[in-house]
Parts: sequence; C-alpha cells; structure tokens
Amino acid sequence: MKPDTPLPEDAAHAAAAGEPTAAELNPEIKIAELEGRLAEMSDAYLRAKAETENARRRADEDVAKARKFAVEAFAEAMLPVMDSMEAAIVSYTATPDAKVETVLEGVHATRRQLASALERNKVVEINPAAGTKFDPHQHQAISVVPAEQDANTVVTVLQKGFLIADRVLRPALVTVAAPR
Repeated sequence: MKPDTPLPEDAAHAAAAGEPTAAELNPEIKIAELEGRLAEMSDAYLRAKAETENARRRADEDVAKARKFAVEAFAEAMLPVMDSMEAAIVSYTATPDAKVETVLEGVHATRRQLASALERNKVVEINPAAGTKFDPHQHQAISVVPAEQDANTVVTVLQKGFLIADRVLRPALVTVAAPR
C-alpha cells in the first residue's frame, strides 16, 4: 500500500475526516467488496427461493391429501348405516314371512341412524313448514298453487333439501301459494 492511503481499519477515521477510503482509492478492493456482497446476496436469494419452493410443494401436498381424504369422516359415519341395511336384507332373506311392522321398524331405525350420521357431518335437512316464507336461496318452487295462506309462502314440500355447513347442497322442492 502507498503510505498516504489509510489502512482498512482506519477507514472509519478516514471517512469521518473526509478523506477517501482504501476502497475508494483502489478500485480492486471496491470490486472485491462488491463481489463478496454479491455472493452473499446471491446465496441468500437462492436459499429464500428454495425455501419458498419447498413451502409451496408442502402446501400442494397438503391440499392434495385434504382432497383425497376429505370424505373419510363421512364414509366412516355411513358404514354403520350400510351394516344396518345389509343386516336387514340378510334378516328378511332368512325369514321372508317377517311382519311388515317389524321390517318397517328396522327401516325407521336405519333412517334415524342415517339422519344422525348426516347431522354429525354437518348435513342438515331443509324441510320448511307450511306457511314459511319462500326463500329462493334454500327452496325451489315447482309450482304456484291457490291456497288459503299468504302469497309466496310454502304450501307443501315435495322433496326435502339439504345444507352442508350452511351451504345449499340441494334446495327443497316446494309448491308455493299463489297471490290472491
């Protein structure tokens, strides 16, 4: 080094005194410093990019697994219903002269079991009572009929609808009272 150029440890003193630093006087030192900073920033960028790609890949895998196994809990709730139906078939096959009341009682029990499994999985019936105001978000009008009740209200339910977590899965099919 030249005797009149400050040493690197004196760079702060030189800058404070308004004197040029060694890097300012020697472009090779400045280039070396900049190349070192560039290498650090390139390394940091590549690490951040790799981490982002890994996070995106993990998120994609999680979404794929969620889609694949989304119905698992629902399927588990349906298995006892399937078992009950199969038991009814086997029972009726074994004793074809069973009383209709006994078979009907089993069908009602299986239906209650199914309704319970649906409720546990947040599938809720839409079954509006007669006189309920028609709601196009939950009901589908099949026909308009004259009736002794307020206009635009449900007269009869032809088919129950269902909600799943407050979202209409199937609207209730209804007849609606005509204006008088």
